[in-house]
Amino acid sequence: MQEKPTSFSIKKWSDDDKPREKLLNKGSGVLSDAELIAILIGSGSRNESAVELSKRILASVNNNLNELGRLSVKQLMQFKGIGEAKAVSIVAALEIGRRRRDGNGLKVIKIKSSTSVFDLLQPKMGELPHEEFWIVYLNNSNKVLLAKQQSKGGITGTLVDVRLVLKQALELGAVGLILAHNHPSGTLKPSEADKQITQKLKIASQALDIKVLDHIIITQKDYFSFADEGLL
Repeated sequence: MQEKPTSFSIKKWSDDDKPREKLLNKGSGVLSDAELIAILIGSGSRNESAVELSKRILASVNNNLNELGRLSVKQLMQFKGIGEAKAVSIVAALEIGRRRRDGNGLKVIKIKSSTSVFDLLQPKMGELPHEEFWIVYLNNSNKVLLAKQQSKGGITGTLVDVRLVLKQALELGAVGLILAHNHPSGTLKPSEADKQITQKLKIASQALDIKVLDHIIITQKDYFSFADEGLL
């Protein structure tokens, strides 16, 4: 007689093993990353529970939630058992987490060192799969007036409009600028384009008595400072 396929439904687990019930009874802090993702996706497949599916997805990014946050909806849908709705739920949840950290970063209102810039901007760009170029506008006490994205996709002189940067600086009454961009590849070495845009903005700003104080290259876990390395 042919055996019936084994059911992997979470509904048949004990309450202590069900992610939702576990969260309700013991709090979210006791759940593993896979269990939290399982709650997001709701169900697995006929041959795999939501938790097992979540473990498989996490294993593909070395159990690193930051790396998981870099996956697109399309990439997540490559996993068997993940349709568009489940992929969207995962992407949305990780974006909420990123914005929560972003909100914490806004508490840094005075720049004291290159580390302060990294703490401010890493949540905004450290995990992005593409390059973004940002300007941090400072007053004469090195307090942040505004941190704003200037371009997206690559760093070249044509993508960073010097006139718009300086127009914004004048409107804010800024006396100092810090340039920043991310390297999704993880390399901290500045390119020739990075050096050229730094000099271009530095020279243009000097005419308005505005100083370019630093240019920070940001990766997921580290940064490179032009000022610290004597490149300004």
